[in-house]
Amino acid sequence: MLNNDVLRRLRYMLDLKPAQLVEIFNLADHPQEPARLRQLLRKDDHPEFLACDDATLGYFLNGLIAYRRGKDPARPLAPPELPLSNNAILKSLRVAFALKDQDVQALLAESDLKLSTTEISALFRQRDHRNYRPCGDQLLRRFLRSLSLRLRPRELPSNTAGAPTAEAPRTDTAP
Repeated sequence: MLNNDVLRRLRYMLDLKPAQLVEIFNLADHPQEPARLRQLLRKDDHPEFLACDDATLGYFLNGLIAYRRGKDPARPLAPPELPLSNNAILKSLRVAFALKDQDVQALLAESDLKLSTTEISALFRQRDHRNYRPCGDQLLRRFLRSLSLRLRPRELPSNTAGAPTAEAPRTDTAP
């Protein structure tokens, strides 16, 4: 999955304004110019599109953890794990949103992807562990979609156009 897609989805999911994006990067001690952020958030076919490298997304995820959970002054943020894998992205999001394995499992189940707790924990293991399982693009995409729907549920349109509504039947028969 492209790093730019992850960045765009997170921006939409959290409804982040440009100033908030700058603040998140500043929390990770990796300041970014608003103009550069606009280029990172552009669609792939736009002439001003700028590919997001692993380090930039890694710093954003570190800043997101500090933004959502608070920055601990006694403990500096760890540098991002490079090269950035889908597993590292999933792990950072789990930390940022304070999700437990059961929460991750429920989010994936909402998008019709049923994984056992053993399979979930295998996603968060070290790469050299014998039970490590790589996180595919589809799994990460479904996780982001479910998390987005949970944080930003779709609003049902209000019925103001005069369409018929389900009302209780009238009991009076007076003309």
